Amino acid sequence: MFKFLFRTVVVLLVLAVVLLAYGLLAPAGPTQEELLHLKPGSSARHIAAALANAGIIRSQYAFLAWHYMHGRKPLKAGEYAFDHRATTREVYDRIARGDIYFQTLVVPEGYNMFDIAAAIEEAQLGKREDFLKVARSDTALIKDLDPQAPSLEGYLFPDTYHFTRTQSVHDMAAAMVRRFRQAAKDVGLNQDFHAVVTMASIVEKETGAPEERSEVASVFYNRLEKHMVLATDPSVIYAALLNNRYNGVIHQSDLHFESPYNTYRTAGMPPGPISNPGRASLQAALRPAQTDYLFFVSDNQGHHRFARTDTEHAANVKAYRRALAQVVNR
Repeated sequence: MFKFLFRTVVVLLVLAVVLLAYGLLAPAGPTQEELLHLKPGSSARHIAAALANAGIIRSQYAFLAWHYMHGRKPLKAGEYAFDHRATTREVYDRIARGDIYFQTLVVPEGYNMFDIAAAIEEAQLGKREDFLKVARSDTALIKDLDPQAPSLEGYLFPDTYHFTRTQSVHDMAAAMVRRFRQAAKDVGLNQDFHAVVTMASIVEKETGAPEERSEVASVFYNRLEKHMVLATDPSVIYAALLNNRYNGVIHQSDLHFESPYNTYRTAGMPPGPISNPGRASLQAALRPAQTDYLFFVSDNQGHHRFARTDTEHAANVKAYRRALAQVVNR
């Protein structure tokens, strides 16, 4: 009887070892990318079960055994991408070191907070309205730089970011503000943040040609000095966006719309930035070209023609319309 029990125990132990080895060493998982979100606060048991249910590992018990054999290392929550077959040991090591999946969020120069909010929602990193709420209200993030800032607009620096779905929209906004602080330091901006960033945001929207941004900035500074309205279309668009009335086209009613951001009707600078400028536009606003230009208009080739007088500007506008007509008639 004793020998029988001994043999049974031995057989069971061998079987357990074989099953454990199989569970640990036999690869499992998908051949195409699969994302699995392990929620913060999940226990090792919940993580093991989630992995097994998703087919990432063969046995949750083998995973837990390996976990206990390695001193119960902290397992890090987050979103993980599994795109090839792997052993339980390899999966465990990834989760123990927090090899989580990052979503790439590209914020181009000139994006405003509405554009960024839409990009965040498209990347499934958060809801558009949640980000806009933070961008509109969480000005404490920049209070030391710009106490009069009406929102975070202008300080959400354009760059390529890598976020996880466990990060909040506040975390994302804070990361963008940190990038702005570094960029401001790089270009030598250390005072007058409100005025410089507001001007840079206008310059950013008015031209995509880096080499002429300082001239564009000079036009607006010259107009301010002469108490002329800035009359910049991007500010009209921004006024419409703030009032949920922009549909992709500037209407005559928009040019007459009462808003401190409508620089056709309101003299001086708008109350704050209208976009998020990059380094080149910050540099242009900080160190504009020394010119006596008061006007500019597109040359229909990606640049602008600058003018000092109404007469020069009228001739440039005529040339632009002529070039535009030629393109339409081709």
